[in-house]
Amino acid sequence: MAGKKREVQLQTVVNNQNLWDEMLLNKGLTVIDVYQAWCGPCKAVQTLFRKLKNELNEDEILHFAVAEADNIVTLQPFRDKCEPVFLFSLNGKIIAKIQGANAPLINKKVIALIDEERKIAAGEIARPQYVEIPLVDPTDEEYGDVQYESAVEVYNMAIIKPDAVLMRKNVEVKEKITKEGFVIEIQDNMILPEEVVREFYIHISDQPDFEEFVFSMTNNLSCVLIISQGEDPEVVQEETLPPNETEEEEPDSLEEPHVRFAPVLVKKKRDSLQEYMDRQHMSDYCDVEDDAVKVSKFIDVLFPDFKTMKSMNVQRTLALLHPDICVEEKDDVLNVIENEGFTILMQRQTVLSEEEARTVCKIYENEEYFDNLIGHMISNYSCVLALLRENGVEYWKSLIGPKTIEEAYASNPQSLCVQFASGNFPINQFYGSSSKAAAEKEIEHFFPPQRTLALIKPHVTHEERMEILKAIKEARFELTLMKEMHLTSEHASKVYFKITGKDFYKNVLEVLNSGMSLIMVLTKWNAVAEWRRMIGPVDPEEAKLLSPDSLRAKYGLDILRNAVHGASNASEASVSINNVFTEANPEDQNKF
Repeated sequence: MAGKKREVQLQTVVNNQNLWDEMLLNKGLTVIDVYQAWCGPCKAVQTLFRKLKNELNEDEILHFAVAEADNIVTLQPFRDKCEPVFLFSLNGKIIAKIQGANAPLINKKVIALIDEERKIAAGEIARPQYVEIPLVDPTDEEYGDVQYESAVEVYNMAIIKPDAVLMRKNVEVKEKITKEGFVIEIQDNMILPEEVVREFYIHISDQPDFEEFVFSMTNNLSCVLIISQGEDPEVVQEETLPPNETEEEEPDSLEEPHVRFAPVLVKKKRDSLQEYMDRQHMSDYCDVEDDAVKVSKFIDVLFPDFKTMKSMNVQRTLALLHPDICVEEKDDVLNVIENEGFTILMQRQTVLSEEEARTVCKIYENEEYFDNLIGHMISNYSCVLALLRENGVEYWKSLIGPKTIEEAYASNPQSLCVQFASGNFPINQFYGSSSKAAAEKEIEHFFPPQRTLALIKPHVTHEERMEILKAIKEARFELTLMKEMHLTSEHASKVYFKITGKDFYKNVLEVLNSGMSLIMVLTKWNAVAEWRRMIGPVDPEEAKLLSPDSLRAKYGLDILRNAVHGASNASEASVSINNVFTEANPEDQNKF
């Protein structure tokens, strides 16, 4: 009996419509286990709920309930269903649904929403405008149940096809999409899995060349975009009002006919993404899926971390350690950063230009020591980092503390400003981006993307090639361009132009002529050096000794068949890329 009493206390029992309506008056978040009378509530998640209740310690804004679908009119759509359903009610509005006893997903959702409620209460963020989700989805019957569904945002998915990627049309398409006000939430160039291609293009599966199309799509590089409506689904258009028929024209009017009626600005509902693509004549390059259920499934396959990162508001931010910290205590600071849950995406030491120094020290520009501070900053190395974390921008600003040591001691004595107080100036020795938008601009400024040319040689098997491509993604390279080529003497000279006069070049050609090579453009900050480090020494035997995790150590056979190639420097990379990937090049038709 004691166990049963604890269960009731943990989860409020809702078994009629009046209790349901009363429950919706709860302040904060209520997680509702919807059950059938014949099978009872889901016991598998009760341990999780008890753990969340204890750890989050938010009795006022976190509630759990069990609701019997059979006796509640609102829950009629869930009757006669055997799978558990969990609804998330936020201040009386059902804003999310999880089908199935997916404890990790439920855990992440609860933590994210409670964290959001805390920040709203503290005045740190404004309350998001959640849209209430329907409890029944007419598409469920046709496509099956969706494991996670939330009407907070509805996404479209766009595939920019391989030929268009090679012709750089993906850049134009993305520019047009964002110019119209749509938001590209996530994007990636990838080789699409066959099951995604077949389902995405099921509407053309009866065409005679469909199998050839599938082969092309699953062996070439497409650009995949996940797109949301943005903040304002309306657009402002200029229209000319028609003349007022009740007014008589003045015969002596001096106005020209084409300027008689002044244009006015009219707000109209924005076209759908597909309509916009059609209007912009982009449909030949870009295919759109707008069915929310299908897009949700594709996201789970292609971007498995996207929904979690979105719900947790994972952000990048720029962090800068002033010279005194960089020289004396950088390692200790890096340990703190990692212990606080940040991922260090990139880091470098650099001497700031005067313009950069004035930007990061702008808050001190009215202080008498400002000019001396700038002189100090531009004479010594600073450490710059790109960091990733949930609520990364605000968390880093909170972690480093106020702008001066005096303020930090008074209001935030645990801050990094206090912990690492040093130097000749009474200031915070750390800098952080002011906003998410500022962070993206600052990261691109301090870590400008660089392109390099990479090549996978003919002897590498298909399975090994896929492993190398996976390693490239894990190393955070963007796979910008890609095509398979038979490197005849003419084509090989476009890549190996630096060694065409060497005695051993004929041996290189023999290897390249043995089959198809995969040529890629990889983009990343410091890409040339990073790719050279990743592929390892030229001789695979030497690579096994000096760099056993390198690609040549793993996949190379000998000094000629050493699996992969990379440009030696930025200049060579630029020339090779321009030689190989040109719109005029017939090979750019991307045929395998």
